[in-house]
Amino acid sequence: MPEQALPPGSAIGILGGGQLGRMLAIAAARLGLKAHVFEPGAAPAGDVARLTTAGYDDAEALRAFARSVDVVTYEFENVPAGALDMIEGIVPVRPGRRALAVSQDRLEEKAFLAGIGIAVAEHAAVGCREELEAAVARIGPGILKTRRLGYDGKGQARIRGPGDADTAFGAMAGAPAIYEALVPFEREVSVIGARGLDGIVVCFDPGENVHRDGILRTTTVTGAVGRGIRADAALIAGRILNALDYVGVVGVEMFVLPGGGLLVNEIAPRVHNSGHWTIEACLVDQFQQHVRAICGWPLGDGARHSDATMENLIGDEAGRWPELAARPCGLHLYGKAEARPGRKMGHVTRLSAKT
Repeated sequence: MPEQALPPGSAIGILGGGQLGRMLAIAAARLGLKAHVFEPGAAPAGDVARLTTAGYDDAEALRAFARSVDVVTYEFENVPAGALDMIEGIVPVRPGRRALAVSQDRLEEKAFLAGIGIAVAEHAAVGCREELEAAVARIGPGILKTRRLGYDGKGQARIRGPGDADTAFGAMAGAPAIYEALVPFEREVSVIGARGLDGIVVCFDPGENVHRDGILRTTTVTGAVGRGIRADAALIAGRILNALDYVGVVGVEMFVLPGGGLLVNEIAPRVHNSGHWTIEACLVDQFQQHVRAICGWPLGDGARHSDATMENLIGDEAGRWPELAARPCGLHLYGKAEARPGRKMGHVTRLSAKT
């Protein structure tokens, strides 16, 4: 075990108290580690970990939180820079700030990826109506997105032609935006990669994703993805992890192009919804892998022992729990108090023989 490894009994701090923080805390407990969650609002993770409820602008609370743990990580990428300023001088933050800065701005993310030789969609910065018109004229049909804070299909508007530009631009509500070309992809996949303090990289097999209304519905992992795509996806994830000097788990969403080429859509510097299948289908899942990485432990083997399909339970779908609990599947409910349309309330994973 490396000298810098945190021993069992150490505490990890988690910025953000949603379902990802909840599952990170559970994974930490399996390894004999404690978890302390910092969250301004409702916190499902607070059911399974120590909880501090305070704002990200509360300097005293942030410093006390940092002094109570041995390392800090986060479950969402929009952590305010000011909060990190309060923490970093007290305790290590992993992954580091560079990964957050890149992922928080879609334009910077595209520039970073292109700069390390990774293919991305044709795009243009949009700060005014005239820039949007020029981008549509040059690129053709595409999607206008806010550069920051969009998720699960929010902050996006599709443009099929010049006639859609006014409505799309208005939907951005004055926020800086990026216009991206529509990509003629065959399918979307994502790969979950991890990098340890020692620089070793381990990747899980890529899963095929299906979205509906901008929200991930299912991720399916089988041998049908093909060895070539698996190898290329792992190499791309490794290049990203090394370029960022990253420590922890990252989610990389990609488009599979006709002919089998890969184009990166976006990166998420955290555990990822499309990696939930690993809990049932791998000996070491993405959450335990992330905890291992940030604590300086050896990474686990990312091999899967089964094929898997993960299905998100959205809104009232979590009410199916009696039916799902009676079936041979992995059921995860996130403990959220209110089921709202579009809200992820849980997920279920079904296994089958590995192909």
